[in-house]
Amino acid sequence: MQPTKIVDLFAGPGGLDVAAETLGVPTVGIEWDSAACTTRRASGLATAEGDVRMYGPSDFPEADVLAGGPPCQTFTVAGTGVGRRALEEVLRFVDRLVAREDREEIEKDLAKLDDERTGLVLQPLIWALDAIDKLDRPYRAIVLEQVPAVLPVWKEYGKALEREGYKVDCGILHTEAFGVPQTRRRAVLVARYGKDPVKLPAATHRTYRKGVARDSGDASLLPWRTMADVVSRPTAFEVISNYGTGGDPKARGRRRSEEPSATVTGKISRNRVVGLDGSELDRFSFSEAGRLQTFPTNYPWSGRDVGQQIGNAVPPRLAMHILSAAFGWDGPSEDALQGLNTWTVRRSVQDAPATV
Repeated sequence: MQPTKIVDLFAGPGGLDVAAETLGVPTVGIEWDSAACTTRRASGLATAEGDVRMYGPSDFPEADVLAGGPPCQTFTVAGTGVGRRALEEVLRFVDRLVAREDREEIEKDLAKLDDERTGLVLQPLIWALDAIDKLDRPYRAIVLEQVPAVLPVWKEYGKALEREGYKVDCGILHTEAFGVPQTRRRAVLVARYGKDPVKLPAATHRTYRKGVARDSGDASLLPWRTMADVVSRPTAFEVISNYGTGGDPKARGRRRSEEPSATVTGKISRNRVVGLDGSELDRFSFSEAGRLQTFPTNYPWSGRDVGQQIGNAVPPRLAMHILSAAFGWDGPSEDALQGLNTWTVRRSVQDAPATV
């Protein structure tokens, strides 16, 4: 399929949008965080700043692909766990939405959840069903990603979308298996409307295992990429994670520059960077942290909380593989992947229409 435009819910600073635009597919992103919107505008990405719940498919009539990565804080191990405890309730909401129960009643019950962010994981399904029911124009493809704890929700989504005429695949992907110089696991769903089957993208690189040599493993796959592959520093270095507050700080995560980065979080500015002789080096710049996520070197990070923007983003290189799979394309070419190295503003900055 050749998509016309992607509407990206919870678009953040533009990870998926960067991938799509590099592949030649226009995007428009909805994002409520003003800091992320500042970066998006500096990047020239079409943006609607506001609450996803205040928009709907009819506001973006050209979009024939739906994408989204709802807030994950309540589902993460590092968070309060509200989302995990409410998981069964969230799954029941999926069933109620597919059964076309009264939407006002559902919204009232969603408002009763302990943390409203938990219910936001349902927004992509609401959009998909509204495109069918209100516009009689199903999205041709749907792409969703979240933390691994959300996989049960994506599986329930899959059952729901299959009943609506989609072919679906979902599972856990390792970012380093797609050439991202970082170990990170994501729950991903891809769906395509119609009879043609859809599959998650196949790995192109080996997965990282501590203590296992980079050149060992499946010879048909490329070796995982290292921090040194994307961060140019004059000497080898080690990154010491300062994420978290418990335990002995000296025993926290350590990765050398010849290894992939640990998961890039919003706290990456707390990570110490030291020489192999123990000397303190400059901590990662925003550009370097962004490169560990596979953003272009010159991506114009702007506004407040840039570290958090980077940590929350979808790695564009992973997104490029996922989008290609959703569209039924072969994996991205090397030229397309190289296109992620440098960012060029592709259009004058124009915000999408605001809601009334």
